[in-house]
Amino acid sequence: MVHVLSSRVLLRPTDPERSRAFYGGALGLAVHREFGTGPDRGTVYFLGGGFLELSGRSAAPPAPGLELWLQVADAAAAHEELLRHGVEVLEPPELRPWGLVEMWIADPDGVRIVVVEVPEGHPLRYRPGI
Repeated sequence: MVHVLSSRVLLRPTDPERSRAFYGGALGLAVHREFGTGPDRGTVYFLGGGFLELSGRSAAPPAPGLELWLQVADAAAAHEELLRHGVEVLEPPELRPWGLVEMWIADPDGVRIVVVEVPEGHPLRYRPGI
């Protein structure tokens, strides 16, 4: 059995500075650590229970199947904050049939990000009898 101690998502952006401005500035993710020097230096952000590392550079955006799931306490407040920072909202917050409030945005390379609010009483928060 593999005993995983930590995990992170690795992104190789096409423009690291632009991606750092998005994740660190517009999304406001806190920096866990930085390494290396120059424009292609690595930046690791706290991402809830994991980490997001931007390092190196890629000639092409990540594969279209890559998506990030970010849980927030208040999707409406996050929506307003993201709009203030000039983030393009692909789909505004909406209560979905499965009971989650979801909003979709994309990073500068087109990586789709779902920003999720788990409402009170949703099974992800509370399971009766447990």
